[in-house]
Amino acid sequence: MDKKMMMAIVPRDEAEFVINALINAGFTATFTETEGGVLRQTQLTMFIIVNENEVERVLSIIGENCRIDVAITQKESQGSYSMGATPVVAGVGGAIVFIWTIDRIETF
Repeated sequence: MDKKMMMAIVPRDEAEFVINALINAGFTATFTETEGGVLRQTQLTMFIIVNENEVERVLSIIGENCRIDVAITQKESQGSYSMGATPVVAGVGGAIVFIWTIDRIETF
């Protein structure tokens, strides 16, 4: 059975929930603190090795423990909101997961 490497980048404030849920489900993860994106926010990058048939389960666990907050703002016109102001909607937070096949694993 093929092994998969899953790299999940999770907001720092949600990472503990994800790690605990993975451990409770019998998975392990190695993680490191990373920083990036436009706002240079701190995240945890998790590395999870699973069998190919476990990928969807891990994705579900990550999805259940991360959220995307929606920020809505209005454009201002000369210090006050204009009648025709269009709201700006942006997703904040959530996780991104990269998955690739592992050809070989060596332990020293």
